[in-house]
Amino acid sequence: MKIAHIAPPWIAIPPKNYGGTENVIYNLVEEQVAQGHDVTLFAPGDAKTSSKHVSFFPASLLASGVQMQAHLKAYYHLHKAVEYIKEHDFDIVHTHLSSTTDMYIFPLTAPLTTPHVTTLHSNFPFDKAPGGWTGDADEYYMQWAPFVPMVAISKSAQAQAPKALQFVGVVYNGIAMKDYRPSVKGQGAYFAWLGRFAPEKGAHLAIEAAKRAGVPIILAGNVQRHQESMRYFREVIEPQIDNDQVRYVGPVNMRQKVKLLSRARGFLNPIEWEEPFGMVMIEAMALGCPVISFARGAAPEIVVNGETGFLVRDVDEMVSYIPRIDEIDRDVTRLHVERNFSVHVMTERYLQIYRKVIKMSREAVRSRAAAATEPRPLTTPEPALEAALPALHQTRDTRSAESAMQAETANKKSVAE
Repeated sequence: MKIAHIAPPWIAIPPKNYGGTENVIYNLVEEQVAQGHDVTLFAPGDAKTSSKHVSFFPASLLASGVQMQAHLKAYYHLHKAVEYIKEHDFDIVHTHLSSTTDMYIFPLTAPLTTPHVTTLHSNFPFDKAPGGWTGDADEYYMQWAPFVPMVAISKSAQAQAPKALQFVGVVYNGIAMKDYRPSVKGQGAYFAWLGRFAPEKGAHLAIEAAKRAGVPIILAGNVQRHQESMRYFREVIEPQIDNDQVRYVGPVNMRQKVKLLSRARGFLNPIEWEEPFGMVMIEAMALGCPVISFARGAAPEIVVNGETGFLVRDVDEMVSYIPRIDEIDRDVTRLHVERNFSVHVMTERYLQIYRKVIKMSREAVRSRAAAATEPRPLTTPEPALEAALPALHQTRDTRSAESAMQAETANKKSVAE
């Protein structure tokens, strides 16, 4: 199959540290290439891929110092990718809706005749900015969005999305299991938390739960470069780091992540939002690390309660389940990810979606062609005109009678003379 992927231009593929969507795209593209598909990736020049690679500027935007509020280069990337696709033959175009600028996908792909599908990687609204500002521009883009086949990354994400969107399936994110081999070294006594430092990710709650349960915790992740994230880390997280019970090791690369999670007793995930998926949960479980998560967002679809971890309602319940973490079989936990969240499983499900969308597109073309060749019925009068016809006929008949009477009078007058 000839596949085109248009990646968001903000973070490198694969990402150096944080970048859930970019990791998913990387894994999907690499697996599709490995299966023999002809794949083209549209991404900035710093992407590393086995596929064909088309770029329109040398480096991803955040790495180049471009602020997320600056849209011009992002639009240029998407526009040029769609223009390229219009001039070349592809079986399917796969786009990815992850950040605000990705909303341009909808009007740009609206006139595209090539079958295309968009994965929704984040939650609406997309018209928003750091600090909590939210606009109403999402509503304007709904004049295009409902006509694009969409894929959700969880049932929870689909349920939260605008009802007008046309979903053609749910495909869970997947990881390359070969990259997640548990460390051969012994298991540590600590619990782990990994992610971006934002209040909704719950790092402060993970610290609270660990302290109350009397267990050490290691935090890893990045502090984003906007004021809200930096203030949260500086005021809420940093004062609790004592390098004894609470340690922070900074952002981690793949090797460091594998070591951290494979040796942790468990992973704490006290999220305070309806997270559409949660890559870090499957990464932890792939390394045999069981997860204790708040039962929000997609967590109940990812964690099997009592088998690969525990689902809890609040910090109190999290504290009560921490001593029970050793009840979870780490081999069973890894097997669960292999069967449900591997890149192989994800790729097979996307291929099924592609075939479905291509079939839908062909049927739509046939329907339009059939409609264009059908004989048109004879034009029938509009109701208002039809109602007026008797009066028109009566007027015409009256005028005809008057004309006849006038002609007869004129004849009589002529004879008399």
